[in-house]
Amino acid sequence: MLKKIRVEDVQLGMHIKEFCGSWMDHPFWRGQFVITDPKDLQKIVASAVREVIIDTGKGLDVPVEAPQTQEPEQVEEAATAEAIEQAVMYDRPVSLPQEKVASSKEFARAAAICRQATGAVTSMFQEARMGRAVDTVVARQVVEEITDSVTRNGGALISLARLKTADDYSYMHSVAVCALMVALAKQMGMNDAETRAAGFAGLLHDIGKMSIPLDVLNKPGKLTDEEFDLVKRHPEEGVRILQESGTTDPAAIDVCLHHHEKTNGTGYPHRLVDAQISRLAKMGAVCDVYDAITSNRPYKAGWDPAQSLKQMASWANGHFDPKIFQAFVSSLGIYPTGSLVLLDNNKLAVVTDQTQGSLLKPVVKVFFSTRSAQRVTPEILDLSAPQCRVKILGREDPEKWKFPDLDELWSGLAPNQR
Repeated sequence: MLKKIRVEDVQLGMHIKEFCGSWMDHPFWRGQFVITDPKDLQKIVASAVREVIIDTGKGLDVPVEAPQTQEPEQVEEAATAEAIEQAVMYDRPVSLPQEKVASSKEFARAAAICRQATGAVTSMFQEARMGRAVDTVVARQVVEEITDSVTRNGGALISLARLKTADDYSYMHSVAVCALMVALAKQMGMNDAETRAAGFAGLLHDIGKMSIPLDVLNKPGKLTDEEFDLVKRHPEEGVRILQESGTTDPAAIDVCLHHHEKTNGTGYPHRLVDAQISRLAKMGAVCDVYDAITSNRPYKAGWDPAQSLKQMASWANGHFDPKIFQAFVSSLGIYPTGSLVLLDNNKLAVVTDQTQGSLLKPVVKVFFSTRSAQRVTPEILDLSAPQCRVKILGREDPEKWKFPDLDELWSGLAPNQR
């Protein structure tokens, strides 16, 4: 059983499931462990973390049972979300001031831009597959359109770009990574030129996949070792394609070559370690992974956006640059647009927009009562509003509920409009 307790109540023999705070607020790099050393206990009490999650099935329980107000899974989910928010708020990058429009006003325009951008990328990439030069003029026009949409409301286009089919994955993935790079660059305070350079690099980061045979690129099952070795050549093949097209943009070449490097040196193609990887390449790594794991692929269904961020947070040490990952979460929200969440009033809602306050308090559309197991009249709630007392308990797995109109609920767009 999972329990959230104060650090003052932690005892030797307890199994620490999770620290409720930033990974920078405590001295332990282990994920889960039983406390057997009195010195470790002293370190926990002296740290900035004030609460922990313990697993009483793997270690000692607290002497006196504290009243449980939430189910164990909800305690774990809420604690994880709080920990991610605290990590993000610690030394949080500050984004540049910008005028933002409501997502409800941007979805239709973002959908049109997404379709146009995907068409342009499809054409560019198919030309590259036939050995022709990449049209960088068109690519930069696409980046301009995407940047304008992200500036108005980043969540709109980013969430729509997640809705891919197996047939258009490679092309929409490039559009999505472009948008994610732009949003991240803005969150990190980069200027307009740097932001557009990041978007341009994101748009072309996977151009090297056009050198991979289609039967390997679109294979629905697990790749053989030989096939995976072929796929791992795409960063270097991408640089070759760009250079043969006359593209000398250093940001695009850098991100194309190094977006699969990891800070612990286990990435490819050059097994670079932290300081050897540029800021842009580290940004590209985060954006590439997020879109890949949230998208439906021939061999697996994509994860929910909130689930994906939670999973990426567990990889952060050694895989991503922590500060860049924090900025990335800030740019999307802990519960990104399109996430299905459970509220503490026993209702389900979808996230429709982010707010300027807490990352845990987005705008949601309430539509289902778990108590009556029935739909309710949809209602928009701004969880950051002073008068709002409703909170998110945690994310819900869309596969568990199988609502056929979930994407329409958060976007307001019918399938033929997306």
